[in-house]
Amino acid sequence: MRKLTNVLVTGGAGFIGCNFIHTLLLETSDFHGRIINLDNLSYAGNLFSLIEIEKKFSGTRYFFEKGDIADKHTVNTILEKYDIDTVVHFAAESHVDRSILGPEAFIKTNILGTFILLEGVRNYWNKTDISQSNVLFHHISTDEVYGSLGADGYFYETTPYAPRSPYSASKASSDHLVMSYYHTYNLPVTISNCSNNYGPYQFPEKFIPLVILNILENKPIPVYGNGKNIRDWLYVNDHVAAIWNILTAGNPGETYNIGGESEYENIELLHILINTIAKKTGISAENIHKTITFVTDRPGHDFRYAIDCSKIKRELDWKQTVNFLEGISKTVDWYLTNKEWIEKIRSGEYQNWIEQNYTSRVLK
Repeated sequence: MRKLTNVLVTGGAGFIGCNFIHTLLLETSDFHGRIINLDNLSYAGNLFSLIEIEKKFSGTRYFFEKGDIADKHTVNTILEKYDIDTVVHFAAESHVDRSILGPEAFIKTNILGTFILLEGVRNYWNKTDISQSNVLFHHISTDEVYGSLGADGYFYETTPYAPRSPYSASKASSDHLVMSYYHTYNLPVTISNCSNNYGPYQFPEKFIPLVILNILENKPIPVYGNGKNIRDWLYVNDHVAAIWNILTAGNPGETYNIGGESEYENIELLHILINTIAKKTGISAENIHKTITFVTDRPGHDFRYAIDCSKIKRELDWKQTVNFLEGISKTVDWYLTNKEWIEKIRSGEYQNWIEQNYTSRVLK
């Protein structure tokens, strides 16, 4: 079992990253190390998601650094300051619609940022006494790099890449960069490609939280095209468990697909959410259905994603523990009981709070 001592988490204020930090520090008895969270706190990253962690562990086992992964000085300073032996690279621009409207940010963060990180750890680990058998750069990627499936079939680790949006193309590029450092420089790396995540702390622009909040606020629910596009849904805590297995037991140079094995058409998922929320709140399901609004499909909208995750199940003894309906119920409950979190990240209060509390943490 690989020992994790000083773990750099990039993008730890984002959805999956903050769930990862919560799990390791609050629930993982086998983890005794420190987490260094590097995040530039863009629109989708917020530290309200980590207030409990700050209160319990700040300055001892948890450290936050505000900075950009595309800044070489920032990355190199953090690697040396905290003697980093493990990198868990979540940080990414990840919204397809935003990538269509403005692809430049995706190229900078997802490609250049990943390159800066790789160069930083390659140079740092080569000049330190850290055992090369105990260092690892883990890169979190997406099933979208594989393109679009028809009605049948699955994405395997060996599926050729065929990205169809600026977002997925930038992630495909970063995947190739990461693996090239393994083959060229013998840098210990692993990659995971996951299906659509859902759960607590997800930014409200994503489909599931957007639907939940629009229902609660009696707003129209937008659905692309005819709503027949199919996605495989993975509860975020199951994803975090898979990452932990890769970090502690994964083989360098390997890619692992992580899927929920829960495929639903968007419109089918919407009906599940409507019925779940109606039962929990007493809002009329019939009235909610009247707010469904079909909108023009986005360019290059992939029809179906579906992951075969038999490799990580077989080799690293991982499996999902939360079935989809249970996960949806947990997710709806979280948004119903965390209205303060929602209000704060939507308001100007959040940016003011960041400036007052964290501007001084920017590395000079």
